[in-house]
Amino acid sequence: MKKKILTFFSVLGLSLFYAIPAKAVCPVCAIAIVAGLGLSRWLGIDDTVSGLWIGAIIVALIIWTIDWLNKKNINFSYKKTSVVLVYYLLVIVPLYFYHIIGHPYNKLWGIDKLLLGMTIGSVVFYAGEAGYVYLKKKNDNKAHFPFQKVVMPVLPLIILSVAFYFITK
Repeated sequence: MKKKILTFFSVLGLSLFYAIPAKAVCPVCAIAIVAGLGLSRWLGIDDTVSGLWIGAIIVALIIWTIDWLNKKNINFSYKKTSVVLVYYLLVIVPLYFYHIIGHPYNKLWGIDKLLLGMTIGSVVFYAGEAGYVYLKKKNDNKAHFPFQKVVMPVLPLIILSVAFYFITK
């Protein structure tokens, strides 16, 4: 059952990448995130590591959605807050009802491993993306090196994945 749910959300997530023309977050980053998530679940890697990648893909989808709404000139009260809440609820609620989140023995530092990973992954991915935008503006809207837009958000996730792999081992 878990495999079917993961497959469904993976296909749904991948279809969203091809349906949205906005390039707020680089598509290569998003594909790298999905690949990292799929690989970690397939290999049976700890939920903290998987959570990092889930959190990152949620942030990428949020940024894309907000950018798409802005380009379509769709405005409503609390647009950003609504988009954030909808995406996190769409991920967390099904995971909770299928008992993937909330198991009493699946905790690290007193926090559910998947939720901990999602929180850290979200913050780190957003910080990497914001850091890229900041550095690019400081450099006359040019990247400092090839694939900087991919490296800055994804490299910290890879480093944290390795760190959490050894912490939870």
